[in-house]
Amino acid sequence: MSFSRINASAATLTKNRTENSVIPTSGMCVTCVDGCIGMCEIGKSAYRGHEVIYPQPFGVITTAGEKEYPVDYSHFNIMGTATGAHGIEADSDKAIFPAVNLEVKIGHDKGIKFKYPWLISGIGSTNIAKNNWEGLAIGSALSGTGLTIGENVVGMDPESVIVNGKASDTKDLKRRVKLYRDYQFDGYGAIIVQANIEDTRLAVQEYAIEYLGVECVELKWGQGAKNIGGEVKIKSLEKAQLLYQRGYIVLPNPTDPLVIEAYNRGAFKEFERHSRVGMVTEESFAQRVEELRKAGAKYIFLKTGAYRPADLARAVLFASKYNLDLLTVDGAGGGTGMSPWRMMNEWGVPPVELHSMLYEYARRLSAKGSYVPPLAVGGGFIFEDQIFKGLAMGAPFVNLIGMARAPIAAAMVGKTIGKTIQEQQIPVYIERFGSSRDEIFITARVLRKKLGNEAFEELPTGAIGLFTYYERLAQGLRQLMAGSRKFALKHISRDDIAALTPEAARISGIQYIMDVDKEEVEKIFS
Repeated sequence: MSFSRINASAATLTKNRTENSVIPTSGMCVTCVDGCIGMCEIGKSAYRGHEVIYPQPFGVITTAGEKEYPVDYSHFNIMGTATGAHGIEADSDKAIFPAVNLEVKIGHDKGIKFKYPWLISGIGSTNIAKNNWEGLAIGSALSGTGLTIGENVVGMDPESVIVNGKASDTKDLKRRVKLYRDYQFDGYGAIIVQANIEDTRLAVQEYAIEYLGVECVELKWGQGAKNIGGEVKIKSLEKAQLLYQRGYIVLPNPTDPLVIEAYNRGAFKEFERHSRVGMVTEESFAQRVEELRKAGAKYIFLKTGAYRPADLARAVLFASKYNLDLLTVDGAGGGTGMSPWRMMNEWGVPPVELHSMLYEYARRLSAKGSYVPPLAVGGGFIFEDQIFKGLAMGAPFVNLIGMARAPIAAAMVGKTIGKTIQEQQIPVYIERFGSSRDEIFITARVLRKKLGNEAFEELPTGAIGLFTYYERLAQGLRQLMAGSRKFALKHISRDDIAALTPEAARISGIQYIMDVDKEEVEKIFS
């Protein structure tokens, strides 16, 4: 059985000529014919070369791998019970699902409050993020959840002012922070500024702390989508040259006269901007944490990706030793920007395996009496059942679920519906619910009451879309938790899920479903 889909994908705008007759191991057509124009990935690579490494069309899509892993979160089921209640009185009139408390408090002083147990764990300089930031920022703030400004935002902004290699003023970062802050309520949520190696050189986090009042910063080792630095495509020669001057890796070299001539001739239309890979050492890590604390950072996070187990162990130990306020661990397969397609599919430790290792490493620290930082896990979570399973898999150490693609999708759909309302061209599929934002968006009444009529009318529909999606997740999660009789997040435990296969049980340490409650069953019968 092949777990990969090879040589043809919607992500690379390729397909097989013999779609129903494909070699499983290579993905080639069974009959590769002389005279074919090259619709498959091999064929397209014959004339577009390295362009075909990346999902397309860049800037208007988010992408995730198609690989089917041997074990995933669908191989676990949620366990319910007919008895008792945790976190509330065992009274049928009180133990109702709307009473489930989804609030989370993290940080060394428990000073970060989220209304829901999830956050957007890093959306940076890609067009898909920039073009949907209104919806993402305002929707996240209104929902009382966290939002992470990802890597390269300052470096990519043509209007950033860089003096002696350091950021001294920005436009895009200011805008991103302000949009979130303007809609925060009652102290819930947090805006987080992330930094990769280029951001660190530009002193982006120091700028954000001093001039924008940002309290939460995040060190970035990587993500689940790729094991190299962030990338984007640049259509403008002038911008490519600006980024080259700012120290980015830009391919091809936009200052080379031959490259400039080829670009002007139309031989190619896009440059690639790449970030460098970091070189983690404990000494440099400790130094950077100390620098950020001296700069005034109130909370310091770390995000790491689907690297080999030794790197995960380093992340857990460093986050513990240097008293970080959150560690996010992102499993393989997800992506929001321009991760290389084959890398996204074939690199890294998948979510179930990675999150199982994370639990084991956290348990070992806890058993020794060491500090275990709050943990977040990411890797393809989109609905409430997966959120429940992710929290249970890592209980009691995992506090949050990291998401990105799903919130972007919700914000994009909300934005698109708003355009159709303005243009009075609402699709039939949507029009059956009504013709105004009050009729179409089911949370409109709640938001109108919360903001007032005037502010609601100015609210971007992308934000309404994200808020409404989050409202659905929250109600669904409350229902699942009530069914397991867990009325607060701290009561979720690993025995709230069961493995459906012996292999899933072996990898995760979660009990196989036929072994669940064996001792209790014996007590009942005896």
